[in-house]
Amino acid sequence: MQANILESWNDQWPTVRSSTPPPTGAGVIDQGAFNTIEVDELFDHVNYAATTAGQSVLYRSLTQPLADADAIAAKQAAVREIQDNPAVRDNIETIVARAAETEKRLYVLLFGEFLGSFGTARQDHQIEGYGYKPYSRGIRLPLELVGAIHNSGKPKTPYLQAIFDKIAAFADSNEYSLMVGPVYNSEKGIQSKEERKHSFAPSTIFRPTLFKPLLIAMIVAVIWGITKVFPSNIFEVTRDGLSIASVFFLPLALVYIPVVGGYDRDNCIIPLRNIFRQSKALGDLLDALGQLDELLAFIKYAEHYGSDMVLPELHGGERHDMVLTDAKNPVLGNKNPDYVGNDFTMDQARLVCVTGPNSGGKTAFCKTVTQIQLLAQVGCFVPAKSAKLSVADRIFYQAPEISHLDDGEGRFGTELKRTRDIFLASSAKSLVVLDEMAEGTTFEEKMQSSIDVLDGFYRKGNSTILITHNHQLVDEFVKRKIADPKQVEFADDLPTFKLVAGISRISHADRVAKKIGFSKQDIDHYLAQS
Repeated sequence: MQANILESWNDQWPTVRSSTPPPTGAGVIDQGAFNTIEVDELFDHVNYAATTAGQSVLYRSLTQPLADADAIAAKQAAVREIQDNPAVRDNIETIVARAAETEKRLYVLLFGEFLGSFGTARQDHQIEGYGYKPYSRGIRLPLELVGAIHNSGKPKTPYLQAIFDKIAAFADSNEYSLMVGPVYNSEKGIQSKEERKHSFAPSTIFRPTLFKPLLIAMIVAVIWGITKVFPSNIFEVTRDGLSIASVFFLPLALVYIPVVGGYDRDNCIIPLRNIFRQSKALGDLLDALGQLDELLAFIKYAEHYGSDMVLPELHGGERHDMVLTDAKNPVLGNKNPDYVGNDFTMDQARLVCVTGPNSGGKTAFCKTVTQIQLLAQVGCFVPAKSAKLSVADRIFYQAPEISHLDDGEGRFGTELKRTRDIFLASSAKSLVVLDEMAEGTTFEEKMQSSIDVLDGFYRKGNSTILITHNHQLVDEFVKRKIADPKQVEFADDLPTFKLVAGISRISHADRVAKKIGFSKQDIDHYLAQS
């Protein structure tokens, strides 16, 4: 079961990027694909969330995307309801904006560091004094959220209604009752009004203030009784009476403040914050706030992207497929109207081989495909004129890795292990991108190993995209009529960044070498100068 964001923070100050991808085969993407697809950078571009909760939920969605077509469709329907209904959007934006203003105060209460009676707060997460003000401010967010939802209309879509219900359900929790008060402190510990019912055990009532009317009245009554036994003019409004009262009450105040304040902090505020920090109900409420903010972030991302954005048509199926029209990279195309889009279809062909010279856009295109698949499965808009694709149970992206000293197998073995793990975890519903294969061995062995691996993926039936300079390898599968060859287009030795049919048989290595200043002529020049 997915942990809520409060649980994912693990009793530490909130960290937006606290979620991690599951192990290979346990989720839609693993750590290797997460790194290669550059999900962290993708998050930075999609992240229009205003709250820490919203950013955390969005990041979690990207690390643990949905794999159920119905769940994704429900989320998309909620996005459309907010986008198409100005009243609903205004209400949610108001709720989120107000939460963004007060959210940090809740985190100070939950995770702040108490400095003691004489400490001075120099950082946002530090709490000076006895904690009365941080407590009163900290509980405001959950209470205001519940109130805002109770005053909101009923959403039409099930996903949005479920979010509203999750926030409203906090009102039925014991933690909500403690926040509303009164809070009782007895030998059984902290208790709410409901927990206190039918109990006659002695207790004190906590109020977040040093002013305790009953306690002060009791102290004054005791002093008054003493003056009756030992007559004094302490309660008379005279010069002598005021002098005597100051001698009596000033030391008493100096004792009263640290004793009462210290008791409330150590026996009420800190135990209460520990209850709230471990509260599933409060975690669910923050999750729901984050989900609202995430939906708004999707809409704002689409509005600010700068070119066509669409909610993709998603369907379940026994095999993965996709049809994209004028698809652009979600990161590189952001606010870049000159970015070149591409059409891409992968339905009947299970193997697409992408060839072409260096710096032609092969890798950028494959990251476009995988990032669009990922965004689609979190319920987000994607940069394309149209997009129709099936839900992938796994999204894999293998890129060349540098072996480490302790690998024992060298570069070839390191990459082959990764390929094996992908192969074993993939299915006919998976999307697999392989960026070059079998590096670190002879050409003949590279050919045979690559043929064996690609043949295995083809027989599994998943969508496989191969990026390669090895046109002989592509020729082999084209002859078998099981590969769709694509190449990046060049015009006048410059890339157009368009993907076209065909097989490229050049790499433009000399052009790249000249560009970075390390061609044969450059080497000769350096040697001549030295």
